[in-house]
Amino acid sequence: MTTKVKLLGFWCSPFAFRVVWALKLKGVEFEYIEEDIFNKSTELLELNPVHKKVPVLVHDKRVIVESFVFLEYIDETWPQDPLLPQDPYEKAMARFWAKFGDEKLLESAYKAMWSKGEEKQKAMKEAVESLEKIEEVLRGKNFMGGNSIGYLDLAIGWIGYWIPVWEEAGGSMRILDSQKFPAIAEWSTKFLKHPVIKENLPPRDRTLAYCHKRAEEIYANFCASEN
Repeated sequence: MTTKVKLLGFWCSPFAFRVVWALKLKGVEFEYIEEDIFNKSTELLELNPVHKKVPVLVHDKRVIVESFVFLEYIDETWPQDPLLPQDPYEKAMARFWAKFGDEKLLESAYKAMWSKGEEKQKAMKEAVESLEKIEEVLRGKNFMGGNSIGYLDLAIGWIGYWIPVWEEAGGSMRILDSQKFPAIAEWSTKFLKHPVIKENLPPRDRTLAYCHKRAEEIYANFCASEN
């Protein structure tokens, strides 16, 4: 019997895209529903009343939130081509570095995009320090999942696409230096060239314009809150 899968997302959200990638890699058919995160639908608020955010995954009327939870749910529900390592230690490490990528790298890199002055420099420094740690983990590997894309690749796959956009949107900032981070650069190139990933990325020009606008809006709100 065919089960119905529905994903509510936002067109340039790296959190939504990691779920899209996982479903596509598993060959799972799903309905994608675009959400306006600035004018949230009644459906989104009903499905995710706690966080009121995308992405939201609905499978046979069961609602799942949080993109890392999605990845594990998808992997267990459709066990073909496993994403998570089978070894308990390797599985724990994949979860650790996935969380590290979001809590340390993503937050600091995104803040570097919209902030200015000392705050920008501090955020850039934190982002580079986080990349240094990920560089060590990636060294000598084709993918985090071995010879094929796995859970951790999907979790931090946003790095090679979104950080360069944030760098450009943020003006004079450089975080992801290919000479300083050759392992990340090589891995990002392989990851982004994979057919499933390549065919499921937001348009760069539109993403850049959106991020540039958001950077100005967030900084203006930040300044207003400081006064």
